[in-house]
Amino acid sequence: MCPAVFLSRQRTLVNFRKRPEALCDESLNTEREKINPLQCSTSLSAIFTHDQKDSSTELAFKYAVYKINKDKIILPKTTLEYDIQYVPKDDSFHASKKACQQVKHGVQAVFGPSDPILGQHIHSICDALDIPHLEARLDLETEAKEFSINLYPAQSLLNAAYQDIMEFLNWTKVVIIYEDDHGLMKLRELVKSPKIRGIEVSLRQADPNSYRQVLSEMKSKEFRNIIVDTKSEHMHHFLRMILQLQMNDYKYHYLFTTFDIETFDLEDFKYNFVNITAFRLVDADDVGVRSILRDMERYQPSGNTILNKSRIIQAEPALIYDSVQVFAVGLRTLEQSHALRPANISCELEHPWDGGLSLTNYINSVEMKGISGPIEFKEGRRIQFKLDLLKLKQHSLVKVGEWRPGVGVNVTDTAAFFEPNIGNVTLIVITILEQPYVMLKSEGNFSGNMRYEGFCIDLLKEIADMVGFTYRIELVPDGKYGVYDYETGEWNGIVRQLMDKVIGSMTINYARERVIDFTKPFMNLGISILFKVPTSHQARLFSFMNPLAIEIWLYVLAAYVLVSVTMFVVARFSPYEWNNPHPCHPGTEIVENQFSLSNSFWFAIGTLMQQGSDLNPKATSTRIVGGIWWFFTLIIISSYTANLAAFLTVERMITPIENAEDLASQTDIAYGTLDSGSTMTFFRDSMVETYKKMWRFMENKKPSVFVPTYEEGIQRVLQGDYAFLMESTMLDYIVQRDCNLTQIGGLLDTKGYGIATPMGSPWRDKISLAILELQEKGEIQILYDKWWKSPGDTCMRTEKGKENKANSLGVDNIGGVFVVLLCGLAFAVLIAIFEFCYNSRRNAPAERVSASTLETNAEIHFNKSSARSRCTTQLAIRITDKRDCVRLILKLLLLLYFYQPLKPLTLRDVHVTRMRKRCMTFSELCFIATSWISSYQHELIVH
Repeated sequence: MCPAVFLSRQRTLVNFRKRPEALCDESLNTEREKINPLQCSTSLSAIFTHDQKDSSTELAFKYAVYKINKDKIILPKTTLEYDIQYVPKDDSFHASKKACQQVKHGVQAVFGPSDPILGQHIHSICDALDIPHLEARLDLETEAKEFSINLYPAQSLLNAAYQDIMEFLNWTKVVIIYEDDHGLMKLRELVKSPKIRGIEVSLRQADPNSYRQVLSEMKSKEFRNIIVDTKSEHMHHFLRMILQLQMNDYKYHYLFTTFDIETFDLEDFKYNFVNITAFRLVDADDVGVRSILRDMERYQPSGNTILNKSRIIQAEPALIYDSVQVFAVGLRTLEQSHALRPANISCELEHPWDGGLSLTNYINSVEMKGISGPIEFKEGRRIQFKLDLLKLKQHSLVKVGEWRPGVGVNVTDTAAFFEPNIGNVTLIVITILEQPYVMLKSEGNFSGNMRYEGFCIDLLKEIADMVGFTYRIELVPDGKYGVYDYETGEWNGIVRQLMDKVIGSMTINYARERVIDFTKPFMNLGISILFKVPTSHQARLFSFMNPLAIEIWLYVLAAYVLVSVTMFVVARFSPYEWNNPHPCHPGTEIVENQFSLSNSFWFAIGTLMQQGSDLNPKATSTRIVGGIWWFFTLIIISSYTANLAAFLTVERMITPIENAEDLASQTDIAYGTLDSGSTMTFFRDSMVETYKKMWRFMENKKPSVFVPTYEEGIQRVLQGDYAFLMESTMLDYIVQRDCNLTQIGGLLDTKGYGIATPMGSPWRDKISLAILELQEKGEIQILYDKWWKSPGDTCMRTEKGKENKANSLGVDNIGGVFVVLLCGLAFAVLIAIFEFCYNSRRNAPAERVSASTLETNAEIHFNKSSARSRCTTQLAIRITDKRDCVRLILKLLLLLYFYQPLKPLTLRDVHVTRMRKRCMTFSELCFIATSWISSYQHELIVH
């Protein structure tokens, strides 16, 4: 438009312009202030959906306008101004209304929107008013549109590109995954193309809710070649589902229709040899493109970016940027030939713009190179462009060729598609001979991998079959797993070998993880203590005393004495324990107490032995003493009986250590680990005080407590006074097969046993997925049971213990009881001999009395009718009264007790018949006594 018109309308343009929030807006405002009033201004309209506000597409549009106005290379005498409107998605009414509002302000070109439905309605307005409509979206309509200029490559050309790549890859069976009807319309020509009639093509619709179901179906039906057409916002979810279903190995080939494959995270796919192919529209490796992208990055506002984290621009922002460039070039060409008339139009008048057709034709004739490659149009459709063919390799997506319309595909790196089959790759497996993981076969003459057997060998076979590789097993030269040497700064063992080789298995720890990669652990384990089975406790002769501690026995003895004395004293004090010995004479003053000191001890011991006695307490006080003693003996005897069964039937073991703390607190028993292993590293680097103390002991112990192999460590344990700290799985295997070894305590730590690979190896993730699948199927547990719990090799200690220990008691267990019995009998005999000797010595003078003295006759006169009886005798003692008679009877009875003749005296000898009566008179008692004396004297004379 001319300067006069510009000046008259500038106020109107300012009214609908958005406030300059972005940096490019601010730059445009600055440039506008410097514009010569004689320069012309061209108004542009941009329509974006609400979700595109401040997006990379909008920012790219603003930057393109800013770049043209700033450089003044394309339009030195014209300034571009823009009006951006935001409309709801799928709301054609509001989109049309916004477009008509912009038309009233004299816009000379409309950009967007990217939504296909909204784009059709906006184009109908532009077509009616002869306004150029520049688009950067995929248009599925095949008929040419007069006022439409679309920079997105035509779908027919894209389908030709897909056909060429399928033909190059010799695909015979392919499945196409599309997300919606729009995707189906895109690829329908691909299905109907005569070029692929020999290819079996299947269509599957899938959205984020059905990705798993569709992919699982393809996996079960063995579809290996897959064309994926899904929305960019759903791409991440689709890729994660591929990983979850383990469809990311060399057998699968994915061809993505998106131009933005480089903007997605493919880190999890790099090392699995999965085939991922896609086209890109923007050649980020081009020098000119990189320069433009650097300028974009410099001028993009903070918080909103045009480029992603990898400094790569998506296809849509690149196309919208190029569309502004194309418009500017077309406008410059038009201005060079004739002046452009102002656009004074309205949707209500339906009067087309006179200059619109000319401007559209000039734009259609533009040939240039943008950031989306070479640009050329025919009837508003882009017919010239270049698609870079990308293939995922180990490190990143790599350009392996390109495709051009009319030229076809040109693959520059055919090896990327036709590498040798990964299944024919031979991997070198580094390992160590260690039971039961890897062992040499004892029988047969084998070579190669057939020489080995064991848990890891079987596991390796399963993984190789699942992943698809062959392998060659090699033993590590130094026979060590690998420990970092701080002095030399080098690793040894398998770790050092894995820096150059391929694969090995070992314990996962932090130090190793820094220099090599590990798969998911296939076995969990920890450090435990291997020790020799403690010797059986030699049963002592008096083992029946073990149920009670020695102090308890002493306390029981003290209680026995205390109770006996207490019973004696209480019985003496209580009047109810003094009883008349002759119940027939209640008036007598003679009383006696049954609880003498000896009887009190007899009562207590009889109760303690649960045998009782003929002594029964009568007083309340003595009954209380007896009752509480009975209660005491009940508890003691019950406790003793309960413990006796356990002590005599359960074999006792002498275990000097119970856990790691016991080891650390003593020095008599040495302990060590495998030299240059993860267990040694654990103690060396541990910050736990107990383990630090153990490491200092092991490090300073002479001779060395570290062993080069597990076999040597086991032998040292069997020799005694040595504990071997080792991994629990290996310990379990050894204990299962040697009844002389056992595990002490629990696990000192928890870790995993995994397969190690070199840093960045492509095999790590693949093997990890295979391990997870084997774990879910229970195959690893089956292999564990096979090598750890084989019935022919395991020790049967448990069954033997149950059979022998609980059924019989030997002499060693209860022999002391017999000793006590014999000792008691011998003691009784000794007491009897002592009593005999003591009494014989005491009565020796009486035995020397002459026989003539003993021939004295006794005359006894008994007067029955007399009220008072009179007892007389002629033994040098004359009985004058009743008191003398009593003393005589007591003395003679004592004599009879100690000096009985060889022939016992009976009642029949003294012709006493009334002794059968319970009661007798005192006179009768005197008569019996004198009769006994006469008979006794006669027997003494005879003998």
